[in-house]
Amino acid sequence: MLLLQKMFPFKDIPTRVYVKYGLLMIPGTVALILVIIIARRWVTMPLWLSTTIVILWLIKDVVMFPFVWRSYDKTTAGISRSMIGKRGVAKERLAPTGYIQIQGELWRAEKIHEGPPIERGEYVRVTEMEGLKLFVTTENRN
Repeated sequence: MLLLQKMFPFKDIPTRVYVKYGLLMIPGTVALILVIIIARRWVTMPLWLSTTIVILWLIKDVVMFPFVWRSYDKTTAGISRSMIGKRGVAKERLAPTGYIQIQGELWRAEKIHEGPPIERGEYVRVTEMEGLKLFVTTENRN
């Protein structure tokens, strides 16, 4: 339960995110309803099936919300820049590029210093960021 609360901190989600998500789901739902109405002209479809399809569509939107809500919150857009200075671990050999893990997320990274590659399992520190690519140095070397 604690892990679930940590992954989906619903009490910390601003109301505007719920509203934005809900408003952006309306066009897809309306399109689905229109397709069902048009399809019922050519195909015999019981009303209960049409209703079930719409309800399942709405349930899909509700189930997806915990996984996508951060993309609807404009205040979290600048958080990625806060990756500079973070400590991570190499999930594969960086020679010079590879993937690192920071706070449970995988990031594409490139080592910026000369010398041997950063091996899997070594700790790294983020020094720069360009788009979604992090530039790192190892913490194990001087």
